[in-house]
Amino acid sequence: MFVSLLQGLGTGAGLIVAIGAQNAFVLGKGLRREHPWLVAALCAVCDWLLIGLGVLGLGQLIASQDTLMLLARVGGAAFLLWQAWLAARRAMTGEALHADTATSGSRRGVIVATLTVTLLNPQVYLDTLIMLGAIGAAQASPLGFYLGASIASFAWFFGLVAAAGWLAPRLASPWVWRGIDGGIALVLVGVACGLLAPLYPHL
Repeated sequence: MFVSLLQGLGTGAGLIVAIGAQNAFVLGKGLRREHPWLVAALCAVCDWLLIGLGVLGLGQLIASQDTLMLLARVGGAAFLLWQAWLAARRAMTGEALHADTATSGSRRGVIVATLTVTLLNPQVYLDTLIMLGAIGAAQASPLGFYLGASIASFAWFFGLVAAAGWLAPRLASPWVWRGIDGGIALVLVGVACGLLAPLYPHL
């Protein structure tokens, strides 16, 4: 279970810790102190539910079919390698993260905006429901993988809010994100290799 938990932690972090609309939104709320902890909680809970549906529902369905499981392993590894390439390319070009500045400061407005940014983003479903669900189903302990991925999500969103003031000027530097994206690329390549490892004897 511990190995699966580490796999979930690494994969979840690799997919979640990336420049995008949701992270920019969370950072912006943290900087302006517009219900930042509520924003972090909503984002993390949405991830938690979607990852759970994937690992415990869709993931189990895929795991029960040998052909689907093979496709999940190969497709999952291909997706992770593609994400690793994108991260490596960002590391080479030095893209920076910028906080969003055009959302309502009221509690209701913040809730609506957070759910919109989270649930209307197709990448969220691909990463959590499909990708993490399929990878989790391939683990010796799907529950351990689920816990690891959920911890990565909670730690990232709450950590981003907690450290928003300190992170803001540093995340504006392309060189910082080069290091972050370089690390993400290495993590994703390692997880992809681990996902394909059971297939090696048959190749």
